[in-house]
Amino acid sequence: MAANRLGELLVRNKLIDEKQLAKALEEQKASGGRLGASLVKLGYLKEEDLAAFLSRQYGVPSINLSEFEIDESVIKLIPPEVVQKYQLMPVNRAGSTLIVAMADPSNIFAIDDIKFMTGYNVEVVVAAEASIKTAIDKYYDQSASFDDVMGDLDDIDLEVVDEDDEIDSSELEKASEDAPVVKLVNLILTDAIKKGASDIHIEPYEKSFRVRYRIDGVLHEVMKPPLKLKNALTSRVKIMSEMDISERRLPQDGRIKIKLPGGRDMDYRVSCLPTLFGEKIVLRLLDKSNLQLDMTKLGYEETSLKWFKEQIHKPFGMVLVTGPTGSGKTVSLYSALGELNTPSENISTAEDPVEFNFAGINQCQMHDEIGLNFAAALRSFLRQDPDIIMIGEIRDFETAEIGVKAALTGHLVLSTLHTNDCPSTVNRLLNMGIEPFLVASAVNLITGQRLGRRLCKECQVPEDIPKETLLQAGVPESDLDTFNSYKGEGCAKCNDTGYKGRVGFYQVMPMFEELRELILAGANTAEIKRESMRLGVKTMRQAALTKMDERITSFEETLRCTIADD
Repeated sequence: MAANRLGELLVRNKLIDEKQLAKALEEQKASGGRLGASLVKLGYLKEEDLAAFLSRQYGVPSINLSEFEIDESVIKLIPPEVVQKYQLMPVNRAGSTLIVAMADPSNIFAIDDIKFMTGYNVEVVVAAEASIKTAIDKYYDQSASFDDVMGDLDDIDLEVVDEDDEIDSSELEKASEDAPVVKLVNLILTDAIKKGASDIHIEPYEKSFRVRYRIDGVLHEVMKPPLKLKNALTSRVKIMSEMDISERRLPQDGRIKIKLPGGRDMDYRVSCLPTLFGEKIVLRLLDKSNLQLDMTKLGYEETSLKWFKEQIHKPFGMVLVTGPTGSGKTVSLYSALGELNTPSENISTAEDPVEFNFAGINQCQMHDEIGLNFAAALRSFLRQDPDIIMIGEIRDFETAEIGVKAALTGHLVLSTLHTNDCPSTVNRLLNMGIEPFLVASAVNLITGQRLGRRLCKECQVPEDIPKETLLQAGVPESDLDTFNSYKGEGCAKCNDTGYKGRVGFYQVMPMFEELRELILAGANTAEIKRESMRLGVKTMRQAALTKMDERITSFEETLRCTIADD
């Protein structure tokens, strides 16, 4: 049942009011999942009341799964991936009929799939979503589930330590080795992989403790462990990433590497930051098997890709990739290096941290505490007969100056900068103290990028957006009548978010002769932007609108990730 339809019916039957519906739809949009689950989470509706309502609405019985002991032969009829996909549970078998519990009895696709797969007639009963998840964990998943682990945690006698108290690190280490704590951390690490998360956030607050995953660029809360576990859980992660567990006042960085079934490795880059109520830990998942190094599949448009490839194949000069943290700059740089990585080229990289290891490329990890920073590494590279140099990030005048000089003396230099778009990158370099004539001479190309969510292919439907709104967003008047606008309704495949995966919005600006002259004349960002657009450079908003017209992303994502052009 579509979320809006269910919401209308619940309001009509006075189970919730309009304000509660609006709030639940907002929550659903932010955290994903079904509308019913959001209503229950916000406390507007009880699980059993929702199940009873759906039962009346569809004329099917409702059951409480916790009261049933399901036979193993019935469980074997439906594979675990199918019950997870549709969030359903086989309950019983009577002759040629299979009774299946579902949170959404209107999901005809699921019913047809089960019929086809098992050869049985399917009779649907309604059950609460939470009880279905519990049953799936109980009967299908042999590894620990959140509920199992949380149950074990209740038996542990741990006290929250006052931040001002001295902590015995041996006691902390002992607590972190308790089986349920170890299980919980292992579960968080593996569950994030299953859900396709890019980051894990473990966050302590004054009266709560929560774990969130960033999935397709948006954070979703997945669990709230008991506050008494704060120190034990944090210490467990710090031990795994080889940090000092007795040091709780300073930020620390580490790395965890785990082996997955099938011989696949997964790396986690771990950052620990002292906050007001404890240490916040963020783990970045680095999955080399999912690293997309084919430049044609990153989302560059044809002309932009042609410009980018032309400039990285030049023997010298500087190519800059810009954008905020988490916008895919590293992937763009690695894909460029992957194309340039041949036995005839000497490639050296200075990175902080080294995210992926590549054969044939000399990668150098920065250590600021011993004086090995980007500038020091860059000086050393120039004595190592380099052809191509990659600097993880230009952060200061010294690094920028050496990079520019290297680009002017016969080396190809690739690097990143934190700026909003291509034209503002020029001013950023000038503000660092680089002379305009050096910027104009050294820089070959600047690319700016953002990552937006990709529409789910299974549930995208046309979206009616007023022409005035599209016009304000930047759609040319001549294209209004033929412009496509789609949104994701939400389905089992995309976890009811309407999005599956991410896509890049790119602005690629070669340093045309006209732009070099503007820089030498001291032009501001707005003037450089106007001239670049006149020369055919697409802004990020225009790139996002193109992706929207191609049914790759939505209007919502276009507005979220890019700003309107002046």
